[in-house]
Amino acid sequence: MAKQGNKQGCTVLAKQLVQIRRQKARTYTASSKVASVGAQAKAMSSNVTLAGAMSSTAKTMGAVNKQMNPQKMMKTMQDFEKESAKMDMSEEMINDTLDNILDESGDEEEQDAVVQRVLDEIGIELSGKLATAPSAHKGSLGESSKAKLPTDDEIEKQLAQLQT
Repeated sequence: MAKQGNKQGCTVLAKQLVQIRRQKARTYTASSKVASVGAQAKAMSSNVTLAGAMSSTAKTMGAVNKQMNPQKMMKTMQDFEKESAKMDMSEEMINDTLDNILDESGDEEEQDAVVQRVLDEIGIELSGKLATAPSAHKGSLGESSKAKLPTDDEIEKQLAQLQT
């Protein structure tokens, strides 16, 4: 229309374009407000549910506090600790007494004699074999673990051979 020189038609079309753009902006604004209200409603619903749960928890805690006597609970725990300590001491005394009864002085000497006889028998067999056994120690410490590293000249010769 502008090429044909119809100014009035162009003006009408321009006004319609401006109105459509405004309507588009209003639609975006309205849809974002609706989404915001939806999110607020969801948050409020969550808060109501949380408040209900807190209310029932508070009632339950109150009922438990009414049934529980803290002083009685503390006395029971102290009695338990005292009786447990008595039981530990009794067990220790019984174990010490049993050890003293069962551990006769002759038993240790007899055990030592048996162990010495066994070691003597093994020692006789081992002494003959130990004379012919190879020695584990040769030279000063650390010498056997050191490897002979090639010198720089040897490395250069090997490199030259590889390149040819």
